[in-house]
Amino acid sequence: MIRLTWRQFRAPALAGLGGLALLAAYLVHLGLAVRHDHDAYLSRCRAGGDCAGALAQFLGDHQNTLLYLAALLALVPALLGMFWGAPLVARELEAGTHRLVWNQSVTRTRWFAVKLLVVGAAAMVFAGLASLLLTWAASPVDGLAGDRFSTIVFGARNIAPIGYAAFAFTLGTVVGLLLRRTLPAMALTALVFTVVQFVVPNLVRPHLMPPVTVSRPMTAEAINEARALGSITGAPVVKGLSVPDAWVSDVSELRTADGRPLAADRFDRCLLDPPRTGAGGTFGDTAVCLGRLDLHVRLSYQPDERYWTFQWLETGIYLALSGLLAGFGRWRIRRRVT
Repeated sequence: MIRLTWRQFRAPALAGLGGLALLAAYLVHLGLAVRHDHDAYLSRCRAGGDCAGALAQFLGDHQNTLLYLAALLALVPALLGMFWGAPLVARELEAGTHRLVWNQSVTRTRWFAVKLLVVGAAAMVFAGLASLLLTWAASPVDGLAGDRFSTIVFGARNIAPIGYAAFAFTLGTVVGLLLRRTLPAMALTALVFTVVQFVVPNLVRPHLMPPVTVSRPMTAEAINEARALGSITGAPVVKGLSVPDAWVSDVSELRTADGRPLAADRFDRCLLDPPRTGAGGTFGDTAVCLGRLDLHVRLSYQPDERYWTFQWLETGIYLALSGLLAGFGRWRIRRRVT
């Protein structure tokens, strides 16, 4: 049965292998270029002393390219589910070739299990290798950017894509088993997987572990570091509030020392009383004014050291969903009459 499954799967496997080889060649070339530029910028930094500027330029040269590649890799599990999973059973049900196998010594459940395990393992290996290559190529940039928790980057690095591929493939196989038509199964697989990929990062992932909640003073220094954004959100503010490389899930409104939200009229009165500082410009006055009011914000965040815990938890969720789908498919195929 394994040999028969391989013969049927041989053409898609070779096509996938060719695509993976092209992707690997590009990512190896990109990874070497990233490392060369990283060393060059560090040398410039040591020579000129402007380390922040040199490293910012290094990130600017490569971060967008790696972000596009991460978005591209996010499509890989969906494609595996559509083109490897959905036709796996649906094509045989459409053509009626399943009856020939079932009338031999091979049982229905063994037929289904072998197909699922052989091709599913190939899908997981394919996604894992693609993720490994991208993770290696992007590691110098990821180490500086501090955005490992961002939705696109998190889903394209390390082990998470393996879980996504297992789920997408099993989903496609079971949808094909239920619909018995290849093209509708492919379309429905893409739709359901897309919905799940939206729900999990936005509604499930933030609640996998309780966040750490802290209160941080909004000093003039923190406000000035937020100048580029003009608000109390984003990486510059987080950096100013001493939460490095964290995934900030919630930032409260400005609060006074007694824990109450800052009243607008109180802020206006502070601005009418010009702070006696050398800070020039309206924003400098605003920052000092906020500091005089002894303002705080409450931050809820996931520390950087929890990154691998989240990777394992989310991968486990997708593998558990894959197991449930496989169990349902096994139950369903045992009760098919033809």
